[in-house]
Amino acid sequence: MLIEPHQPLPLPPRVTLIDRVIRFCLENKLVVFMVTALFIGWGVMVAPFDWDIPWLHRDPVPVDAIPDIGENQQIVFTEWAGRSPRDIENQITYPLSAALMGLPQVKTIRSLSMFGFSSIYIIFNERADFYDSRTRILEKLNSLPASLLPAGVKPALGPDATALGQIFWYTLEGRDEQGLPAGGWDLDELRTLQDWHVRAALLAAEGVSEVAAIGGFVKEYHVDVNPNAMRAANIALEDVVRAAQRGRDGE
Repeated sequence: MLIEPHQPLPLPPRVTLIDRVIRFCLENKLVVFMVTALFIGWGVMVAPFDWDIPWLHRDPVPVDAIPDIGENQQIVFTEWAGRSPRDIENQITYPLSAALMGLPQVKTIRSLSMFGFSSIYIIFNERADFYDSRTRILEKLNSLPASLLPAGVKPALGPDATALGQIFWYTLEGRDEQGLPAGGWDLDELRTLQDWHVRAALLAAEGVSEVAAIGGFVKEYHVDVNPNAMRAANIALEDVVRAAQRGRDGE
């Protein structure tokens, strides 16, 4: 009698999740078609394009042309006219950086000392709230000792915008009635229009936090003193300086 060796029975094929999904799609074609049409219609409704479809209510999602991948940072700007970068670094940048380092959730501080001004970049952790960090910086600047910085120097917090928040560039040009470029406009006239008219109108627009002007001549007022007339009127140079400061401040 011949005895054959035992042969194991073949195992049934294992059904995976992908197999079940494919089987469901093949057996329910109408359901798959309706779900696909629903997703396509929803995608057309929220697509970030200027499509004019009268019978469809569209709600395009906002899309950034340049995604903001910058760090969570705030800028403290301090001006001290006529001072060298070494004086700016020793008397403004270093003391301010040391005082601001103690703020909560500060990651690092970077500084830049140039002729006449100082810029301090405060980098916060990504979890830090943007406007809460600005509030903490303002509180710290207002509580600084009077002897920390030179007399008359006051640091200012930068605009509430990110490093990639610049969205628009424009120029002011003289035009004739036909819209063609025309001369006759001085650089100080164009800068005055920018600072007193165009800038004020743009700042009133929603979402605009800062309008920076580049170029042109900023209008200045110079006071030429006459020593003989001052001596005759018994007026000192300090009196003229204080009068000019009161006029500048609108007093």
